[in-house]
Amino acid sequence: VYRTDHVEGSPLAAVTLIGYADFAIPDCSRTHRMIKTIQKNLGSRLRYVFRPFPDPLESRSEDAAEAAECAASQGKFWEMHDRMFEQPCASDELHLVRCAKAVGMDVRQFRREMKAHVHLAGIRAARAAGVRRGVVRAPTLFINSRKYESSFGLATLLAAVQAAAGETGDACP
Repeated sequence: VYRTDHVEGSPLAAVTLIGYADFAIPDCSRTHRMIKTIQKNLGSRLRYVFRPFPDPLESRSEDAAEAAECAASQGKFWEMHDRMFEQPCASDELHLVRCAKAVGMDVRQFRREMKAHVHLAGIRAARAAGVRRGVVRAPTLFINSRKYESSFGLATLLAAVQAAAGETGDACP
């Protein structure tokens, strides 16, 4: 488990889905919607782990990842995560501040942390760890520690997660 991991669900869940994502990539928003559907279908049998994987050459990607970590420091990670995927906020400062306000964050603290890049080193370390695991681009998913290599259609992904729900072993490397 990495410092920038964000987890929904029990560590005792039958299946763990790990998602490496970039808030600035439309494919990640589509994958987010699929994961929400899968969470509803599997309920307590699923644990979801989010790991940031921003494009290091795209400052908007890192800014959005930082905004999510700022939200985490205020106990609002999942609210910000969902807002940035479901109602995309452009990753410029004004739009990120609007997202922060919308989820009830202390905007002064948010701005201080963003300006100081408090979370950037952790985000970059999480990305590097993803690269070491074979992640090349976002979105990338792992189901019970196995890289998901099939199509990113809802039916295919849901079937893979449901099939894995009976597996055991180390679910979160």
